[in-house]
Amino acid sequence: MPRSLLAIFMTLAIDAIGMGLIMPILPALIRDAGHLTATGWQYGALLSLYAAMQFLFAPVLGALSDRYGRRPVLLISISGAAVDYLFMAFAPSLALLFVGRAISGITGANMAVASAYISDITPEEGRAKRFGQMSAILGLGFVIGPMLGGFLGEIWVRAPFLLAAGLNALNLLLTFLLVPETRAPGTGQAAALPRMSLSGPLTALRNFRPLWALIGVTLIFAFVGEVAGTIWVPFVEDGFQWSGQMIGISLTCFGVFHAAVQGLLVGPMRRRFGARGALLLAMTCDGAAYVGMALIGQGWMAFALMPLFALGGSAMPILQSELSERVDGDRQGALMGLITSLTSFVSIFGPVTISLIYFASRPHFPGLIWVLAAAGYLLCLPLLRRATKDRAAAPPAASLP
Repeated sequence: MPRSLLAIFMTLAIDAIGMGLIMPILPALIRDAGHLTATGWQYGALLSLYAAMQFLFAPVLGALSDRYGRRPVLLISISGAAVDYLFMAFAPSLALLFVGRAISGITGANMAVASAYISDITPEEGRAKRFGQMSAILGLGFVIGPMLGGFLGEIWVRAPFLLAAGLNALNLLLTFLLVPETRAPGTGQAAALPRMSLSGPLTALRNFRPLWALIGVTLIFAFVGEVAGTIWVPFVEDGFQWSGQMIGISLTCFGVFHAAVQGLLVGPMRRRFGARGALLLAMTCDGAAYVGMALIGQGWMAFALMPLFALGGSAMPILQSELSERVDGDRQGALMGLITSLTSFVSIFGPVTISLIYFASRPHFPGLIWVLAAAGYLLCLPLLRRATKDRAAAPPAASLP
């Protein structure tokens, strides 16, 4: 594996750590900033703010990397992340925590650039494997992040941020030394820079009309995934009285299963079942896991469902590969930025909607949101049929056999 690819994977892992480490410590972090409750608007707002910044800035960073090169955009964003984690380690108030989390979202939007870099250096036939490895690396980041949040947070609630700042500083050095430019400024016809607005990514969506069905499937998977990310902590606290450390352990175990499936099974699943078959298998596994979560009565059962959750997560790299194969190199960054932005858009409004449903139904049936999420996969079926019909209209297009 090229050294540059290893450095890119490290960037992705550290981005995932930054997203994951806050989950088990979020209630304590809010209390540390002077607020006694972690179940009000602050909880959902801190979750949504990161996604909001990615929504706004991922298309910009992706398009900038098309125009000026991947390397400078990566170096600037990693530098910003290192400074931001130091800022969050010592931010004394909730308002400043919100500022820090916003900056984290902006710098974390470099996932779009990293995805475009992987597309640059990987032949089309190898992209499903590389995107599977990318998802595995993200999974490993989610292993490390919650573990840091759950255990270091017991020592000092800000300690995980100090370690994350150090990791970003190391990543900056490795990227500077090991990551060459793959796209010289001025080559090809790069897409125009999107406007910095909520409507910008939606406007950019018009440039990829033949991909709308596959993008729709991607967004459904993203929304369903938000259910576990949003309510896992309150659900297991309410149902099983788990501590912060136990929550961190559970998220770490989930990350292990996720990384194993993404790194080892994505490529074979696509070859064995085809893209559409692999997506249907992922939907079935994920839907079964969600219904299971709605019905379980003991904490160990949540661990037993984790392999099904992990198999469900195999859909995202398959979808990324399918989408990337349908555009030329001049628009890889723009497409990956658009996908990152739209999934971030889901993450802005998803936690609010999901939390409202969960807390409203908790006294009567806490598992309702899990069941509703599983039912949401039914919407993917007509979209997959549409994608099959549209494949001839989007050359060069990967078939959905």
